Amino acid sequence: MVSMTRTPGPEFRDADVRVAVSTVIFSVRRDVDDDPVLSLPLVRRTRDPFGGRWALPGGWLDPSESLDAAASRTLEETTGLTPSYLEQLYAFGAVDRSPTRVVSIVYWALLRSDEVDAQVAAHARHDDAPENVEWFDATNLPALAFDHNDIVEYTLWRLRNKVGYSRIAHGLLPDEFTLADLREVTETILGRRLDPANFRRQIDTSDTVIPTERFRTGSHRPARLYRYNRDVELADRGPLTSRH
Repeated sequence: MVSMTRTPGPEFRDADVRVAVSTVIFSVRRDVDDDPVLSLPLVRRTRDPFGGRWALPGGWLDPSESLDAAASRTLEETTGLTPSYLEQLYAFGAVDRSPTRVVSIVYWALLRSDEVDAQVAAHARHDDAPENVEWFDATNLPALAFDHNDIVEYTLWRLRNKVGYSRIAHGLLPDEFTLADLREVTETILGRRLDPANFRRQIDTSDTVIPTERFRTGSHRPARLYRYNRDVELADRGPLTSRH
């Protein structure tokens, strides 16, 4: 029997497959009514394809850098933001996702709202703030460039699945927080209300948060402050090392 080997067609033989890195970075921001909104920054494209459309922050992978380094670099270059948490999510590589063959390694990141404000203010003081950046409600986006709507939808699904069994919500909270703060962030991620008593019982039986001896005082009854358990990972990365 003669072994048959498929020879690539001319349209693929000299194909230039490029690798890009994009990041979906979440923060809980307040709207005009002071309600919490799960938000993400987008960058308006200034050239074709999809000129004028909003897109996820990102850029090309440099051959000399790791994927993590590329994600951090392109995020800072396009938005001026440095996240508190960054994790590789998925690779999107449909043949028709771009006019040229592009595989995008997508990361997702978390950043507290006060850290967003501080970093934006620092760039404003130095007059080096990136242009064409705007924050959007992650659940109510316009038509984005490429397949970025699908990427955000998938990232939201992953985030909502993780929030129930990891301490991922703490990436959007300060070092010390009340259970009401934690419940508000969790509700904002899930897009639904949670029963306060059931939520407290779940937290009390978990090992993700630790009560402190400090309280937040104000017009209401003092609320105990908690901190996250640093012995528990923000999200399970499995056995992989950081060299990817």
